[in-house]
Order: sequence, then structure tokens, then C-alpha cells
Amino acid sequence: MNAWNSNSPLGGLPFIKNAQSHRESSWDRTGGNRDFWEVASGATAVMADIKGGGCIKHIWITTRCYAQQYLRKLIIEMYWDGETNPSVRAPLGDFFGIGHATCRHYVSLPLNMIMGERRGPKGPFAAAMNCFFPMPFAEGARIQLINESEEPIKNLFFYIDYELYEEPAPADLGRFHATWNRVNPCKKIDHPSDLQDPPPWDLPGINLTGEENYVILDAEGKGHYVGCVLNIDNVDSSNQVFTWPGEGDDMIFIDGEKWPPSLHGTGTEDYFGAAWGFPSGEYSGPYHGISLGSDVQEHAGKWSLYRFHIEDPVHFTKSIRVTIEHGHANDQQNDYSSVAYWYQLEPHKSLPTLLPVEQRLTARWPEHGLWDR
Repeated sequence: MNAWNSNSPLGGLPFIKNAQSHRESSWDRTGGNRDFWEVASGATAVMADIKGGGCIKHIWITTRCYAQQYLRKLIIEMYWDGETNPSVRAPLGDFFGIGHATCRHYVSLPLNMIMGERRGPKGPFAAAMNCFFPMPFAEGARIQLINESEEPIKNLFFYIDYELYEEPAPADLGRFHATWNRVNPCKKIDHPSDLQDPPPWDLPGINLTGEENYVILDAEGKGHYVGCVLNIDNVDSSNQVFTWPGEGDDMIFIDGEKWPPSLHGTGTEDYFGAAWGFPSGEYSGPYHGISLGSDVQEHAGKWSLYRFHIEDPVHFTKSIRVTIEHGHANDQQNDYSSVAYWYQLEPHKSLPTLLPVEQRLTARWPEHGLWDR
């Protein structure tokens, strides 16, 4: 069996591959029990600098940092095959599926956070974060964590499990990518109407261009989109009755198309695999879920939603633009942020520079509690 080929997780297990298993980790090289790194404020920790061809199979990481909102201040970056422009760049917490600089216990197929109470005066919560997205590389891989907070990282624990292969990488093997975006607030479009408190299906406004939609991904090249995490801080509403922010449709434009998009949805909760305004609150599914939920009656507050296209990747040959309305016809001005995940052939379009730290922070924190002094 060619080592680069990957069958289904369970169905492929009996096949023996020509592969070497390796791990980069923070274990104590002296033989003691200080199995962590300390990372000064402003410093970069290179957690893996791998030579050769292979595939990262699993990343586990947990940190302790007393800077407020540090999960938005620590940046994870990944580089493949000697590239100088990263293929992955995102705040640490957002990359692992929870926005708003907080953490939550949830489990999906490619990503999870395992959170529990923690003893001590510094706060009750900490999270272990896992990623199972396969990340192939032909000549090398570098993964690093940048501390842009005002405090040191007291403890950085990590595993990076990977395989090395002797066979050359196939020419059609895509590289893993992820990028973060935020618009706060989104531009609100007012739609005049004589209706008083209309039901959601009668909300005024027409959107037949998608031009003002929130952009989750704007990529160029050939590959496939495999999902996103979308964070909403709902501080606005369409009218005085329905405060749900999810009347916005998803619209995915492929290979430069204008209108209509190849994929057009019916509402935010529908794209994320639920219905009727998320009455369930938080739940975890393998491919979709609500990793962070707020008030399920008024829908106010902070939400993190995920949808992974593991069984149904969205293919593109020249470009892809993944967008979603912020409210029906973009009639809300909420705080939106996201991480998009995709695979593509290199080279890739340069990832956007992250917003400065102060523009990445969230309001009303810590609403959910995280290292609160």
C-alpha cells in the first residue's frame, strides 16, 4: 500500500504502510517532570521543524497563560515544504473550534477541546485541545506558537505526532490550510418596511449579489474547502421580536462565478446542520455542532458554530469564496469571526495579516469564565 494513500479511519487500519512514526513534544530532556516549555511575551516557540516527507496525524496542546483573553493573543502558524508564507495562521483558541477568547468542552471528528475544573487561585478552567486533520508535506514542516500577549506562557505542553514516508509525495496531494477572519461590527444594511414585527419569512430586504456578505474564505488555486468555525457575538437583531442572528444564508462562489453561487443555503442554522434557531443549545456532532452556545430563547450573546465537510468537501479549480449573510440580507451588525479549513495545491494566495491584538479581543469578557483573576 502506498504510504501516502489514506482510506477511511477504521477501514484502512488493517493495511500496513511503509511509514516511520515520530513525535515532537515538550518532554523534559533532563529526565525530570518539567514536561513543558515557557514562552516569554513576544517570543515564538517552534514546536516542530521536521525534515523529509510525511504527514502530521495529530496535534495535542494545552497552555497556561494569565493574560486576559490569551486564547486570542497566542497565534498558531504552520509552514509546509520550506514556504515563507504560512499555510495556517489563526488565534490558538479559534483554530481549535471556540472563539471569543474562551474555551468549552466539545468533541468533533477533526477538532476538540477537553475542559475541566482546575484547582488553584488563578481560575477554574483550562482546556486540552486536539486536532486530527491530516497535514501532509513533501520536504518539511514547521509549526510554531507566537506569544503576542503581555504575559509569559507559564506552561506550554504539546504533542505533534507524525509519519515519515520513503515514497515521494503524489503530485495531486493538497496541503492543509486554515485562516482567521473578523469583522466587528459587520456593515448593517437597513431595509425599510411598513410591516410591524414581521415573522422571519417576511423580513424586508433582497440580496441577489452576495457582495456585503461576511467572508469566511477567499482562496485561489485548486483544492477543496473542508469546513469552518463561525463565531457570532449577537448584539443586534432584525426586529423587536426575533433576535436570532441566523436568518443569513450561506453562499459559496466557485471559480470566479458572480451570481448565482454554486451553493446557496437557506439560513445559518441550516448550514450548521440544525434548524429552528438552535433550540438545542450546545451540542457536539462529528461533522457539525454548537461548541459554544448562549441564550437559546433570546439568542443574545456569544456563539461558536462548526461545520466540517469531511464527507462532502466543496471542490474548486481556480478559486473559492465562502460567504454568509449576517442576518437576512445582511440586516445585522453583529461581531463575526471565523476560521476556514481547506486543502489545496501550492502555491496558495498569501494569508491576510492578522488584526492587531487589541482588535482581536472580545467584548464582555470573561462571560464564560477563563483564567479570571
